[in-house]
Amino acid sequence: MKNSLKRLCCLLFGWIGLAGCASVDIDKYRAAQPVLDLKTYFNGTLDAWGMFQDRSGEVIKRFHVVIDASWKGDVGTLDERFTYSDGSTQRRVWTLTRQPDGRYIGRADDVVGEAIGEVAGNALRWRYVMALPVDGKVYNVDFDDWMFLMDDKVMLNRSAMSKFGFHLGDVTLSFTKR
Repeated sequence: MKNSLKRLCCLLFGWIGLAGCASVDIDKYRAAQPVLDLKTYFNGTLDAWGMFQDRSGEVIKRFHVVIDASWKGDVGTLDERFTYSDGSTQRRVWTLTRQPDGRYIGRADDVVGEAIGEVAGNALRWRYVMALPVDGKVYNVDFDDWMFLMDDKVMLNRSAMSKFGFHLGDVTLSFTKR
């Protein structure tokens, strides 16, 4: 009986782990309009409003971001200035580099390694690990970040956060280009 229970638990956790790895392929959006061009959309000043929800759906933090974006050739800079609902502030500067195959590599001080971005149609998918400070400790958290261009001014963004394959919460953002 004990061995059967162990096998059942291993099988169950294996299925849960595989389900956590399942994801939509970016190519599914290849024909979606309007077509997202990062150099065009992330150029100039943008505002974004967002929130972090924990895995239960409770809103933990709300924020506003002002983004100053510019490009020199295939290298873009996104200077993000966050103001949180508790009055605290944060700054993150992304450097985006378009690769010959059309993908993007992103770097920022709190990103561990590189963010990998793929664009198809109106969608951008970023995958990266971010070093997040929580209660005096820093945790490396996986982000699966999807952005969808709605029109020439508005983009919607949803990021799923996880650690060791377990869902921690979601970040939702609405970008508006000035």
